[in-house]
Amino acid sequence: AAAGCGRPAEIHPKEGRPMNVIITPHTLQGTVEAPSSKSIGHRDLICAALAEGESLVDNISLSQDIEATCDILKALGADITPAVSAHSGRAAYRVQGGLKPQGQPLVVDANESGSTLRFLIPVAILSGNKVTFSGKGRLAKRPLTPYYELFDEKGITYETTEGALPLTVSGTLQPGTYSLAGDVSSQFFTGLLMTLPLLDGDSVLRSTTPLESASYVDMTLDCLRQHGIVIDKEWDGSYRIPGNQHYRSGTYVVEGDYSQAAFWLSAGSLGRAICCTGLRSKSSQGDEVIVSLIRDMGGQVEGKTELTACPSELTGRVIDVEDCPDLVPVLTVLASCAKGITRIIHAGRVRLKECDRLHAMATELNKIGGDIEEEDEGLIIHGVGGFTGGTVNGWNDHRIAMALAVASQRCSQPLRIEGAECVRKSYPEFWQDFQALGGIIQKEGE
Repeated sequence: AAAGCGRPAEIHPKEGRPMNVIITPHTLQGTVEAPSSKSIGHRDLICAALAEGESLVDNISLSQDIEATCDILKALGADITPAVSAHSGRAAYRVQGGLKPQGQPLVVDANESGSTLRFLIPVAILSGNKVTFSGKGRLAKRPLTPYYELFDEKGITYETTEGALPLTVSGTLQPGTYSLAGDVSSQFFTGLLMTLPLLDGDSVLRSTTPLESASYVDMTLDCLRQHGIVIDKEWDGSYRIPGNQHYRSGTYVVEGDYSQAAFWLSAGSLGRAICCTGLRSKSSQGDEVIVSLIRDMGGQVEGKTELTACPSELTGRVIDVEDCPDLVPVLTVLASCAKGITRIIHAGRVRLKECDRLHAMATELNKIGGDIEEEDEGLIIHGVGGFTGGTVNGWNDHRIAMALAVASQRCSQPLRIEGAECVRKSYPEFWQDFQALGGIIQKEGE
């Protein structure tokens, strides 16, 4: 929870209710605890559900995505119940592992979570159930082709409508060689890396293209090691996976999330000093690179597990986001406030997220005085120093709305964000933390 100014009147997005906010420009300052890593939370919960015995997964920041993963794991047979967390303001779950056939076809909802869907499709097949996955928003149309090609090759039964959700899967995973494209999403690799070690025989997983977002696969391997699973990464980028392994039950504490901390560290670079706590130094999270990216632009970030970003004069540069695509929205804000020109490159896959994030950020910041040009695979951002203010839209994308909130510090007039409720997908407490750091917000209609 944020500290410094005390917690003001609650600005909280209610489930299913649209919410617009009006932000009066004001520099943020203070200390905020980073939410726990949603990426690692998904992985820890799935590993615990695949283990024999009871595990405790602690320090979870609740979000729609995490809830979707828990709901599907419970449908597949895991017993997941709330527990008392040792971390104030966070959640914990007791997980009795063991997925099993449920005796009837299952229909499950991944909501808008790409991680939930792509991680759990192989898990669902492994469980022995016939499972139909549904989803909401853009998730229903996000690519699943790498799995379809693999299912065709391996004889796994699936039904889909024009390649989109709902998707029904059933069949049996067999040990062997698995090859799939690595230029769509690393999430397909994580789903297989979690399930193939449990098969009765060794497997090899190979990418048929250069693997993008490889740091997320490294995060998966790190998480698997902690849960007792060993996978060998070969010199050619393939993965050798011994079979007949067993997940280890135990207590697992989810570390802080660098992709969310990036908003506060960026805000500190543009406003006043902000200290972000709860982070792990030398993390397996690829988004830890936000620290070095800010420094490379001339910013100041000091500390290890408690990182403090101070206001600095930033300078444009070329930023390769192939391994950190989630940072694109807030990097676009930083670059717009820097001197000179910034090019964001290798960002084409960002167009396939909750929205087309390249187009969304260019569109919204240009509305309020930004100078951003789109390229097929990135953005050219001309530094303008600040923005005029006005009305922008969150595009039903949590990272777009949070990046625009950071930009409000450099607005000369109030900034009205439509669809501000979308932060609940990953960070429901964002607006409270924004206020606690000194942000001045009015919920429209109140």
